[in-house]
Order: sequence, then C-alpha cells, then structure tokens
Amino acid sequence: MDYGSRIERARQLMVEKGIDLLAISPGDDMRYLLGYTPTADERPCYLLVGRAGTAFVVPSLNATQAAQHVRSPSFTYTDAEGPLAALASARAALGEGPPARLAVGDTMRADFVLVLTGVYPGARLALGSEILAPLRMRKAPDEIEALRRSSRHADQAMRDAWAACRIGATEQEIADAAAASFRRSGSQEVLFTSVASGPHSAFPHHQVTGRRLAAGDAVTIDLGGRLDGYASDLTRMAFVGVPTARYRQVHQTVEAALGAALAAIRPGAPLADVDLAARGVIERAGFGAHFTHRTGHGLGVSGHELPSVTHLNTLPIEEGFVFSVEPGVYLPGEFGVRLEEIVYVGRDGAHILSELPRDVHVIAAD
Repeated sequence: MDYGSRIERARQLMVEKGIDLLAISPGDDMRYLLGYTPTADERPCYLLVGRAGTAFVVPSLNATQAAQHVRSPSFTYTDAEGPLAALASARAALGEGPPARLAVGDTMRADFVLVLTGVYPGARLALGSEILAPLRMRKAPDEIEALRRSSRHADQAMRDAWAACRIGATEQEIADAAAASFRRSGSQEVLFTSVASGPHSAFPHHQVTGRRLAAGDAVTIDLGGRLDGYASDLTRMAFVGVPTARYRQVHQTVEAALGAALAAIRPGAPLADVDLAARGVIERAGFGAHFTHRTGHGLGVSGHELPSVTHLNTLPIEEGFVFSVEPGVYLPGEFGVRLEEIVYVGRDGAHILSELPRDVHVIAAD
C-alpha cells in the first residue's frame, strides 16, 4: 500500500474543501493513512496533516514502537507532562498559520477534541470524513486483493461455524468455533461472530447467548475478521432439520432481493437504486414491513464505512466501491433470514468476494 500517496491525496482534498489541518486519532482512519495505529487509550495521540507537512504526537510509552511505522516528525510526552507542550511543538514544526478550519476524525474521543481546540483556539471544526470518506470509498486494486484474501478467511470461518451447528450446541459455542477459525487462518483480529438461532434470528443485531439449537430452528450466522488491515463480513443461513415451507418462502424472497440488488449495481447508477431493487422484491412478496434496515454499507479498513446503501443515497456508484448487499426479512417470534455478499464494483458491475453458496445449510435433526 502506498500510504504516502494517500496523505498527498488527502492534502489535495483539504485544499479543495478549505480544510487547513486534519487531525486523526488512533483507529481505522489512522490505519488507512499510515498502515499502523497504536493502542487506543485515554492518552491523546494525533496524526496532524497540514497543507505542507505532517506531525505525529504520541505518548512516550508508545513512541519506540510507533517509530518503526511512522515517518512523520514525532513529538512525545510523558504521563506526568501531558500532551499540551508536545502539541505546541508539533504546531510550530508544521510552520503554518492558525487553521481557520480544523477537521477531526469522526470517531475521535471528545476529550481529545477539547485538547485540540485548546491548542487551536478559534478554528472551526469539521468532520474528517469530508476528506477521508471520498478516499476510502474508492478502493485501489491492491486494496481489493486484500479484501479478497480477507474474504477467504471469512468463508472458512463460516464452514467451521456450520460444522459446529448441531442439536444442543449453543449459539456461543458456534460463535467460538468461527472465532477460532479466523485465528487459525491467520487473521489478526476477530471483529465479530454473531449466531442467532430460532426466534433470536428475527433480531437483526442479536447478542449471542447460551441458547441451544433445536429442531426447526433457523440460524443466522454473521461474522467478520481483519486480515492485513482489511475487514471481512459475511452472513449465511442454516436450518435444523428439513426447512419448512414458510422458511423456504422467506429464504427465496431474500435471495431474489439480493439478486435484484446485484443486478442494479453499475458505475454511474445511484446507490439508492440498489436499495430500492432489493426493497421492491421484498415488498412485492408481502414482507416489506419486515425489512427493517438499509441494504448495505461500505467495507474496507473498517467493517462498516461509507458509502451507505439506502434508498435516500443518490451518490453515483463508482468503480472501486466496495459494499455489502444484505437484505433481510425478520418475523418477530418466528425467525429471520438475512443473506449477505460483499461486492466490489468493476467496469462491468458487481463482483462478489465470497465463494460460498447462499443456499440454506441443512443441519441433521436426528
């Protein structure tokens, strides 16, 4: 990854958007710009990107490790000293006048922001996503390859989760099997392993419990990890025993909705068309009130990032966009079905990263 060019492109956008200084704290924005992020804690840490230079303010306990990854001039402080003097030195080193507009990372801690405003009084605040979202949404070929490799780990984690599904197994045990698979494959992080069985599958964001699988259960498995800095995200379904006619109807509806959404993806089309295509299929099948979330979200360094795939987002799709397509139908007290693919957009439309089928995985009930 060419991190230097990412910072240069950020500077170009800063000029276009009238941003004088960009301040990023540890997290995915810093990982995107540097290929590295230190451990996030209560100690302020900033990458400062000015119009002409950069500076890195870091607590001294992280300074030696950070020096292996960060080429910008670094300014350190101890716990006893606090960050103000280091920030003042960084400001002087950047050699620029007081910023009229200061963009801060969208997920920066409020206390970090307050420290910055004390050092840069009078600066009008803006969101860092004004600069970083347009860059992060458009993936370069090397990023897409990294996402493809990460997706292979998710595919294997799903296979291992399916293998752990049996009558009497708990949601937690299945989730643990998926997490262990990510680690075995070499993923650096397990971002989430969600298993929702029976009536729990009607909760789009279910918290894993000790509920045990029983005959007749639909099981939603949603999982993701991080490999070489890039996330994965995958959802598939299982069913304990022979799927019922009611289940098959809903699964087929969701599959058709996903197919319609994929067909709507092409450069130049508004993202809204993707959501509307999926939503239209589900509404015509009579389940419109039970599709309770957007059709998708961006994926890259973060598991959730822009763009947001909603019926209100008229942003034109571009080559290099990567996002999820994950329609769902949720029937309270019964079950839910969600199917998810991560796609990247090429000149000819959507390309799916996963290699797994979307058919329901049937679990023997005897």
